[in-house]
Amino acid sequence: MSKKDVLSKLNRPVDRRNFLKACGVLGVGTVAGGILQSKFDVVGLGRGLKKVSQTRVAMGTYVTVTAVHTSRDLAEDAIGRAFDEMDRLIAVFNRHDSASPISVLNRDGSVSGPPPELKDVLGWARHFNAATAGRFDVTVKPLVDLLSEPVAASAMPLDDQIAAALGRVDAGGVDVTAKEIRFKNDGMGVTLDGIAKGYIVDMMSAALVERGVTDHLVNAGGDIRTSGANASGKPWTIAVEDPQKKRNYPDVIRMTEGAVATSGSYEIYYDREKVFHHVVDPQSGVSPQHSVSATVRARSVMVADALSTGVFVAEPQEGVMLVESARPTYDTTCLILSAAGERYVCDGWAAT
Repeated sequence: MSKKDVLSKLNRPVDRRNFLKACGVLGVGTVAGGILQSKFDVVGLGRGLKKVSQTRVAMGTYVTVTAVHTSRDLAEDAIGRAFDEMDRLIAVFNRHDSASPISVLNRDGSVSGPPPELKDVLGWARHFNAATAGRFDVTVKPLVDLLSEPVAASAMPLDDQIAAALGRVDAGGVDVTAKEIRFKNDGMGVTLDGIAKGYIVDMMSAALVERGVTDHLVNAGGDIRTSGANASGKPWTIAVEDPQKKRNYPDVIRMTEGAVATSGSYEIYYDREKVFHHVVDPQSGVSPQHSVSATVRARSVMVADALSTGVFVAEPQEGVMLVESARPTYDTTCLILSAAGERYVCDGWAAT
């Protein structure tokens, strides 16, 4: 599930499933940055300020960067640097690119001289696996492959196939050293779709700040990072997407410094009955049905991204407890919408 900056004309609602089908791809980094690159949209705001925005297609979605600054040239340069950083990191995390480090790892079971960003994200992935009691697990690739490929061909996976794939899921089975990343067991694979996009958005935001653009918003298909103030000098306004796509937004939040991400069942389905979707429970081997969306607000998009995935896999009450346990470290809060139409919120959500 995604959230849209309802104030941004460049980020109109998108049917993500149809968009991805049209591209013929699924997952992080499966559309190269720059395939669609809009011109800069520049709006004068008075007080010498300008709002500068640009949208590109990357990571299977639309990525929009909006900056507010007195200098148009500096803002455009900073946005370009942010997209350069995005492209650089996509080359690391794109499991659909046979030349990427993560593809080499998945194919050969090991990769020598891995980039520091890959080691960093895998380290965080193990941390969030523990923080979510195993609900978030990047080694679910064997299950994702099993559910997506046969189901897309109208063939339901068998119980013994699911059991076999589960046997290759092992969060502790990824050995990371300074010189190498190696799987401890044969047949393992990792997908960083639930954490890498958030990491990339955080690095894009850091690139903007480094260039002196502290007032900005980065929106990568609903993985959102905000900094400073919007065009009106007020906190950025973010609408939590309506799972029914009828613009009945479950909530609207306002942020200056922070991040938000949502996981949901309605984005990508592999079957017409909408039983198998892109989020897989690493413990049961099937797609969870407890909730329709889980939105997490945190200090960074990577944290919100990983926790929202783990929370979505858990039952709503457990998801709330997981996010509240992470609050002292990551300033987290959440909104969970159950499949039964119930609304679960962490303490502090209404105050956002």
